[in-house]
Amino acid sequence: MKINWGTGIVLAFIGFISFIMYFVIAMSTNKKIESDLVTENYYSQELEFENDLTKQKNAQKLKENITWQHAQDGLILTFPTDMNPSEITGKVFLYRPSNKQLDFESSISLSEHNLLIPDKRLLDGRWNIKVDWQYKGNSYVYKKEIVY
Repeated sequence: MKINWGTGIVLAFIGFISFIMYFVIAMSTNKKIESDLVTENYYSQELEFENDLTKQKNAQKLKENITWQHAQDGLILTFPTDMNPSEITGKVFLYRPSNKQLDFESSISLSEHNLLIPDKRLLDGRWNIKVDWQYKGNSYVYKKEIVY
């Protein structure tokens, strides 16, 4: 039996459509592929973007910015030494790109210039740190991608 060119085109279309349907069904039902949003309230965070730019400009004007180091007890964030640590307020947000269950937020309460994030809360791997802090009415933000 010979297949003419019209039948060949129809069979090619049916094969292509079948492949696309299989691909869509396989990708949408696969539990290994999570399609979660980065954050639940992405729209409100987009509105805060302009504020973050202003805070970053304020942070660039500082003599020294926040630094971090990996210590035996955990992650140490060091705030500028020319500021009174008791007047520094804000929040530290650690975001784990690979697993949103590991994300956490902590408030800043300093007696010295160092803030320790305990080792038991951090797993090895990539983390995004965002420190949103205030000092004497000025707001600052520090963002860093680290490998712990």
